[in-house]
Amino acid sequence: MNNNQETPDRPKAFRRRPRRTAKARQKAETVATPEEKTDRTREILVSSRYDETRVALVEDGAAVEYYAEKPSHQKTAGSIFLGKVTNVLPGMQASFIDIGEEKNAFLYVDDALLPPNLEDADSDLPSSRSKRKKTITDLVKQGQQVIVQVVKEAIGTKGARVTRHVTFPGRYCVLMPTVSYVGVSRRITDETERQRLRRIAKAMKPKHMGVIVRTVAENKAEEELKKDIEFLIRLWDKVQAQAEESDAKAPVLIHRDTGLVYRIVRDELNQETTRLLVDDVTVYGKILELLDAVSPEMKDRIVYYRDKETPLFDLYGVEAAIDRALQRQVWLKSGGYIVIDKTEALTVIDVNTGRFVGSKNLSDTVFKINMEACGEIANQLRLRDIGGIIVVDFIDMETQKQRDMLIQEFEKLLRYDHTKTVVVGISALGLLEMTRKKVRQSIDAALLTTCPYCGGKGTVVSEETAAGKVRREIRKMLVNSQSEAVLIEVNPKVASYIIGPSGDGLAELEKETGRSIFIHSSGDVHLEEMSVKALGTQEEVAEKAGRAVS
Repeated sequence: MNNNQETPDRPKAFRRRPRRTAKARQKAETVATPEEKTDRTREILVSSRYDETRVALVEDGAAVEYYAEKPSHQKTAGSIFLGKVTNVLPGMQASFIDIGEEKNAFLYVDDALLPPNLEDADSDLPSSRSKRKKTITDLVKQGQQVIVQVVKEAIGTKGARVTRHVTFPGRYCVLMPTVSYVGVSRRITDETERQRLRRIAKAMKPKHMGVIVRTVAENKAEEELKKDIEFLIRLWDKVQAQAEESDAKAPVLIHRDTGLVYRIVRDELNQETTRLLVDDVTVYGKILELLDAVSPEMKDRIVYYRDKETPLFDLYGVEAAIDRALQRQVWLKSGGYIVIDKTEALTVIDVNTGRFVGSKNLSDTVFKINMEACGEIANQLRLRDIGGIIVVDFIDMETQKQRDMLIQEFEKLLRYDHTKTVVVGISALGLLEMTRKKVRQSIDAALLTTCPYCGGKGTVVSEETAAGKVRREIRKMLVNSQSEAVLIEVNPKVASYIIGPSGDGLAELEKETGRSIFIHSSGDVHLEEMSVKALGTQEEVAEKAGRAVS
């Protein structure tokens, strides 16, 4: 981690913090309770146009989540396919499923295993009770047709990840047709209410099916939950009927998850939401119509944004937040900054003091920067939708008390993230290690494309290095050639290095090889490339060189 030169040397590193037990990690995953969230404002912005629908979640005035959907690029996560097993890999305990997408989907053995009936389970996901764990070859066969649901979008070179554990999320409940148990959202903390909802769900769920009661179901009438569950059951029946049709032949899509606006209303609009603003009158009407059926009491929180001069996203600073989320370096208000680098295996976040020099002492300065960075990192993880292994290099602090306060604050902020996060602890090198579930493309993967010039490296060789490589290629080529002259085309910046001041560099190369060398520069040639345009007699090459210049 680098600091500005004007700041003093950093104090001694983090002392090693013990790794967390499974129980401690489970505690770190707990979500914020409603009481903890009462002082936060939470607004949902929906901006819809004919070619794109965008949604931003704004908390305390800062954009923390961003979603976009285009008619030509609909997401597959949540959709259900009748797929065909194309390959079974015992060595990986997985199989590949053709679901009709560009890349075959990946089905891991645990996602292929349908668990036994567990009527008595009521809170946590059940584990298999079979005496011998089945292998992938026991569960699927090549050429077999299977119903699978996409749980993770195809990202980069990897295809989608699928499961046979199908789920149907509704407004108040989630139906799980392949596993029999009842769960209640941990965000509902009142034990009496939890028992009431569990009792209702047990009474209503079909035999051999499971139901999870969602947070928004708190204090809802039994009739509302019943309608939701009945709707989800009909949806599952429809999916099964389509899969069993005599003319159904894999791969085929048999159920697509709902559109972005519907999902946002279903999953994000809750009692913690201050209001939902939408800038399209048609979408505004559809949202009100949807709420008429599922949550009429939420209709007064839907606002039609009429101002056409100031776009909704500009008013809330969302466009600027998206631009920041695409940058490697993010400045903090104090003058410090964080640097976010992604690799194939993990994401590394570095905290730096930058221009901030503090006012009291070094220990206070470092602590303030780290605490401010906590909030920004928590927001950037959500806004960028970073998943997988994440390592944070906070600035080293002197006291254990400060380190503990930092971890507690970071965990508290992460609880507002609906995506599962686990803070593992501090490594021997003083690095905070955590994981965040990866479900869809990160914001940079969705909005950016690989640079055609550097190929995504972010760097190219220097002009001097490129010129040296061209000289070596010329020497190697002319050693095995009887030609009197050669015409080479390179980038103008490389050509200037080869030719040198007053042509001395080129003259020296001609003297060394004993051949005439013509250099033609072109801005169309990549900095790292060269092209041999002609080899032959002095007159032939000179003529071609003259035509190239003209």
